[in-house]
Formats: sequence, C-alpha cells, structure tokens
Amino acid sequence: MIYDMLIVGAGCAGLAGAMYAGRLGMKVLVLAGDLRGGTITLTHLVENYPGFISLTGLELAQKLEDHARAYPAVEIKDEKASRIERMKDGTFAVASDAGKHEAKTILFATGTEWKKLGAPGEKEFANKGVHYCALCDGAFYKNKVVAVIGGSDTAAKDALVLTQWASKVYIIYRGDRIRPEPVNYERVKANKKIEIIYKTCATEIHGEKKVSSVMLDRPYNGSSKLALDAVFVAIGHLPLSELAKVAGVKTDANGFVKINRDSETNVPGFFAAGDVTDTRFKQAIVGVGEAVEAIYSAYLYLEGKE
Repeated sequence: MIYDMLIVGAGCAGLAGAMYAGRLGMKVLVLAGDLRGGTITLTHLVENYPGFISLTGLELAQKLEDHARAYPAVEIKDEKASRIERMKDGTFAVASDAGKHEAKTILFATGTEWKKLGAPGEKEFANKGVHYCALCDGAFYKNKVVAVIGGSDTAAKDALVLTQWASKVYIIYRGDRIRPEPVNYERVKANKKIEIIYKTCATEIHGEKKVSSVMLDRPYNGSSKLALDAVFVAIGHLPLSELAKVAGVKTDANGFVKINRDSETNVPGFFAAGDVTDTRFKQAIVGVGEAVEAIYSAYLYLEGKE
C-alpha cells in the first residue's frame, strides 16, 4: 500500500496532522516511535492550550489521539522510523524497526530530546539522582532536597511540580533572572519551598552510589558545595532531525528543520511541524498549527500532481 501521507512522530503536531489529514480523506500512517503522545505527556499541567483551562499533558495527548483515530483512514503504529528516502518517482520509502512503508508525502514531527548539562558526574549518576523529567521522577524524592538547573518556563514548572514531594527545591540559573511565563513566575515566588540561586552554574555532580551534592562556580551561603539529593536538568532541547538530514532536508545551524509558512521543507513532498522545526516559539499549539498547515499544503501538492 502507498499512503497519501506518512507522519513520523506522534506528539501534538503528529497527531493533529493525522486528524486533519483524516478529515481531508487522505490515507495516513503515523509511526509513533518511542514516546506515544510526545513530550507533552511528561508535562504535569497544560494551561495554555485553547479550549482547555487546565488539563494534564497526558490528557491532552489522549484527546488528540482519540480525535485522530475517529477517522478510519488514519493508522497509528508503535514503530520507530529508521530511514526516509525519496524515490525517483517522488514518493518516499520509510524503513522502521518493523518493516518498510511507502508514502506520497511525509510529515516530519519527531520533536526534540533533552539537552544534557555536560558536567562531570552527569552521565555517571543518570537515574541515580540526575534526571530530566520532574513529573516522571520527582516522586522518588519525598521530603528530600533537590535542584532544578535552568531558568526557562520549563524549569519553573519543574520546580513547582517537585514541591509536591521535595522539602526544598533550588533553582540554579546562570542569569540574573529566570524567564518563565508571568503566571508561573508568580507561583514560584509565592512557593516557600523554592529558593533561586542566580548568576551561578553547577560545574560538577558528586556522590557515591547516588547524588549527594553539586559544586557551584561561585559560593552560595559561604560554600561552593551544595548538598542535595537530586538534580533535574532543564536547560533546553535538541532537535531529533537526523532522519530528515539524511533525506536531504535542510536544517539551521542548530539542527532544526527549516520550513516556510506553509510548513514546506526544501524537499518536495516533505513537510515538517512542531518542536523539530526552526520556528522560534516552541509550544503545543504552535506545532498543531504548523501540522495543519502542512497537511493542507500536502493536500494541494497531491491534488496538483494528480
């Protein structure tokens, strides 16, 4: 079978694209990869998605998947794409860990992965006190002292989530002010469990069998050693764009897939949406909009070819 559209990734952008392609009567296959629902499923609360005042990331992802599955022409498989190749006739061959598929167009929506800190001890103590998902691992640190490294909205939200369990949460940030959304900044300031350490970097992570402290590049309360039980790294993300690069798709200097306002890449029939693209503002609603634009562009592309 040759699908009209093959979507790589089943996060917000991929699922929204599948839904809209189903509405347009396109035969669609979604290869979900490792994380069905995308990284939004690891978000405690989503409060900036239109139509929902507040819901969990898992709930939002499930609603998007249910909507996509409402169209019989949409298939979702838990397969991970391993190669995308554009054939001489303009179609695409996609290899996965379970077989091969053919499609007339591609929507690339693989998202990102967490950026690593790069400090000594980070790799050694991975899952032994070094983590990247507060919602996933925070419950292991009930009545413990933990730190979030970073100053973004994600870092602030992670700190707030961790206060559900930890007795103390430090935010360690290299800048002179953290940069969350205003509502989350106010929540951080109001939470007595959170303490922010500004203009400071964590340079080393120490411990024996598990994390027991971090070293700071400038003294805090008279010491460069900060005792704690866990470190949650929230310093940004890296695009999962390698498959697109191999297929000839252009990326920017940081590896994000370059798209135009129609969500087209430089490769005809190859579209992209979501956090993997070079769009400046990384939000679920932005990725969903890009995906819908991609599907409509793909629909016109197919109509033109046929």
